[in-house]
Amino acid sequence: MPDSRALLLASTSPYRKELLQRLGLPFACADPRIAEHVPAAEAPADTARRLATAKARAVAARHSDALVIGADQVASCGALRLDKPGGHANAVRQLTAVSGKSVRFDTAVALLDARSGALLERIVPSLVRFRELTPAQIEDYLRREQPYDCAGSAKAEGLGIALIASIDSDDPTALIGLPLIALSELLARAGMPVLRA
Repeated sequence: MPDSRALLLASTSPYRKELLQRLGLPFACADPRIAEHVPAAEAPADTARRLATAKARAVAARHSDALVIGADQVASCGALRLDKPGGHANAVRQLTAVSGKSVRFDTAVALLDARSGALLERIVPSLVRFRELTPAQIEDYLRREQPYDCAGSAKAEGLGIALIASIDSDDPTALIGLPLIALSELLARAGMPVLRA
């Protein structure tokens, strides 16, 4: 029998909320309220996995009978980490730096059973090749979309797609911030399948 417990998304991200709604399962959002400190030597994929799990654990500590989803994404271009820019000047710097280059987006998802402590997790990489961008194109894009809350300064689900030459990923939703293919598998393994048999 499918699990009927509460499903919680440990996130206040409107992008992740919108993605999870696609699965048609009832859920609620909870702010994980964690500090997202990143050690300098930590690999991007390890950071994404650690923070996804930390978010799920923080919410599970307040909801002892729920299934909790945590997610995190880290973007990198070689040794350069591309965090959320937070403002225009940083976004210009990021997009200038990635012009004509490939950026790796490591998106982690964790599903924690607060009752048993069982943890399922997956990391889904996406390799994004950016077009050669002129300063005028960067300014036009940022003026029109203002993606200052997006890692790498580009919203692939919006106008940011015009900045991109190609995307290589097993899951197109991973790039937006919540890999639904992987999450569907984890939910099924946890007893809450998206599609009923």
